[in-house]
Amino acid sequence: MSEKFSIELGNVQTTLLLPLWGRAVESQKKKPLLIDKTALEIISKIDYDFSTIAENIKELSQLAWIIRSIRTDNAIKYFLEKNPKATIVNIGCGLDTTFFRIDNGKLQWIDLDLPDVIELRRKFIDDNKRMRCISSSFLDEEWFNDLSKNEPIMFLAGGVLYYFEAEQVKTFFKKISDIFPGSEICFDATSPYGVAVANKLVIQNSGLDEKSFLKWGLKSIDEIIGWDNRIKVLKYEPLFEKSKKGFSLKNKITAIISDHYKIMSWVHLKL
Repeated sequence: MSEKFSIELGNVQTTLLLPLWGRAVESQKKKPLLIDKTALEIISKIDYDFSTIAENIKELSQLAWIIRSIRTDNAIKYFLEKNPKATIVNIGCGLDTTFFRIDNGKLQWIDLDLPDVIELRRKFIDDNKRMRCISSSFLDEEWFNDLSKNEPIMFLAGGVLYYFEAEQVKTFFKKISDIFPGSEICFDATSPYGVAVANKLVIQNSGLDEKSFLKWGLKSIDEIIGWDNRIKVLKYEPLFEKSKKGFSLKNKITAIISDHYKIMSWVHLKL
């Protein structure tokens, strides 16, 4: 029997298990929207009871994580078509496995997260000459020095920014606009109403407590545009838009309602 690794993380960091579980579940469906063999391998090695998550997370929440992954993959692939040797910085990487789905053999990939997460990540995924980890909060500035300015940079922040206050996100965007002008960033956002729903139906139902709650709810893209005139919107659209194929009727109706009110959105900016 292979060795199982226990999970000892901070409250917010523990939420990294949710999308990992979601990708593993999707990969085992008869007609998966996404196949993530690395996620399956990691799940099999974690000593964690996923039964609470499996019993309480609604299927649409699981599908939202999948659609986010698909959108992330597509955005990176398009970016790499123009910049094959680009640097991709995966902020709040958790146990994300995007690299293994989109690697073009030329890019440089950096996974960034807090020390306890990186320590856990290295139990399952080794660094190599084009993929490495940095232990740091994305709010610190020292890790910027580890990035090369010789190639274009795309930042990813899937499932991350809404755990922070709006002012913290604003400050971060301004910093990378100063230091890495022309870079791009992709992330998912949720409305203030979506924050309240997620905290109740996803975080609490997963067995996590209020220390893991989401904080920042994006009312409108105008909020971000108003932060800095250097921020240009490349894409801002409802998360499920054009992505409901294969959904059950119930999930399709709920996704349509979510899209109509922009409860969950996909954002792609140039800084």
